[in-house]
Amino acid sequence: MNRTLLIAISCLFFSLYSAAQAGRQKVFTLADTLRGSLTPERTWWDIQRYDLSVKPDYNTKTISGVNEITYKVTGSNARMQIDMREPLVIDSVLFNHKTSLSFAKEGTVWYIQAPKQSLNAINSVAIYYHGQAHEAVRPPWDGGWTWTTDSLKRPWMTVTCQGLGASIWYPCKDHQSDEPDKGASLTMTVPDTLVAVANGRLQSKKVNGDGTTSWKWAVVNPISNYCIIPYIGKYVNWSEVYKGEKGNLDVNYWVLDYNLEKAKVYMPKEVNNMLHAFEHWFGPYPFYEDGYKLIETSNTGMEHQSAVSYGNWFKPGYRGRDGSGTGWGMKWDFIIIHESGHEWFGNNITTNDLADMWVHEGFTNYSETLFIDYIFGKEAANQYNQGIRRGIRNDRPIIPDYHVNAQGSGDMYPKAGNMLHAIRHSLDNDNLWRNILRGLNKQFYHQTVNSTQVEKYISTNAKFDYGKVFDQYLRTVQLPTFEYYFSDDKKKVFYRYANCIEGFNLPLVLKDKTTVLKIKPTAQWQNLSLKGDQAALFDKAAIEAMYYLTVTNGR
Repeated sequence: MNRTLLIAISCLFFSLYSAAQAGRQKVFTLADTLRGSLTPERTWWDIQRYDLSVKPDYNTKTISGVNEITYKVTGSNARMQIDMREPLVIDSVLFNHKTSLSFAKEGTVWYIQAPKQSLNAINSVAIYYHGQAHEAVRPPWDGGWTWTTDSLKRPWMTVTCQGLGASIWYPCKDHQSDEPDKGASLTMTVPDTLVAVANGRLQSKKVNGDGTTSWKWAVVNPISNYCIIPYIGKYVNWSEVYKGEKGNLDVNYWVLDYNLEKAKVYMPKEVNNMLHAFEHWFGPYPFYEDGYKLIETSNTGMEHQSAVSYGNWFKPGYRGRDGSGTGWGMKWDFIIIHESGHEWFGNNITTNDLADMWVHEGFTNYSETLFIDYIFGKEAANQYNQGIRRGIRNDRPIIPDYHVNAQGSGDMYPKAGNMLHAIRHSLDNDNLWRNILRGLNKQFYHQTVNSTQVEKYISTNAKFDYGKVFDQYLRTVQLPTFEYYFSDDKKKVFYRYANCIEGFNLPLVLKDKTTVLKIKPTAQWQNLSLKGDQAALFDKAAIEAMYYLTVTNGR
């Protein structure tokens, strides 16, 4: 490791240690830094394409394979950092299909000794590897392979790896900021009694004559490492065409053979409702070139790009539950809606750092509210959004430390979703809000971003600086309090924010069927002369229903 990097890492460790001593929950390690930061050994090469081949052995729970990484040289090159977790091992590395390269494992990463290369050159390394596959304990929340059986005791295999990272099952640059610009392919060699499905479109099916068949699938769009996923089992398929904003979208369904008839009745309506709602709110489905697939899996489901996994038992709700407690969550399929929402937020717009995962999960949590709004109406959506607050813990900030592969609080789902709905209410202009959501997907189309870019885009296009609102809900655990009281004759109201950061300034639009009042509270007491029935708009229950605040009436 070069001297500059050692000094930088030492300084980072010292600052993180000091923070931990001041009350932080975790002291980060060198492994965290290597995984979560853009080291010199990562930054000189830009991934253009992955071509991954894997052969899983169901009986021994082992895998062997090769990942050919095509990349562009963007800086001075030396060693190449490759991420791959134990107990997998690299067998050999081939540069541009002909030259063997030396490699070594150091700590939690592998380093390939790269030859000298010209700036802007396009080269490749094929990394051959094998080993015992890490097995997921509680998928999809835990990463690794799932080796299970269907209800007829036939083999069923897949992978989940968001958060933990794709390096749990194949060698890669395991950092969200660098997606393969020119797409990826996944070839799976499996017993010829099984079917293998993956992202994008089927490129080839080769019967090998040894009891195995190789299935090759590919996407042409950029894709996150953790979204490249194999599905292997006794699958059958049917398809349809959705007439969408960009034309014909190929929609495919892959389910276990004995679920075919049930799935044909249940899935298409949910998927078509989802596409109608989300293209309305977010703009065109981002991956028309690769199509949309819904694939049955043994876990609850995940947002794998163009190959969304589904394990919700072909029933509404979330495996029979309604997270909002309002009843609205039992009128649609949570997994189809939520995981498909990630095609816009998470897969189209991807964060550079795991710390900003609220952009994935907060917007997608909010997509549930917007789906209900589109299908069942605004009042139903408001009730659902308020109902999911019961999942908010305010245990720690949603945005944690950067550059160490840290995830923030699970509040990135319901709390961030409520923050976005509060911003919508504060705008009181649904056409503008819709244009902002669609604009995000257009402005950052197929890009990786930081939270600050998303925050600034919303503020700029809303023509109001929501910076302190984002800081309040994303970077603290304080729940703001809106305090108000009336003059004795109720002709004047006094109000302010408390229990909030300096500068918190969320506008409040208070309204009923006939009256609308917009105020801009701050931490300083303000007052307003009231007209007509405006005093009735200051209703604790009504304000708390629309905004994630605590409301108190009285000095």
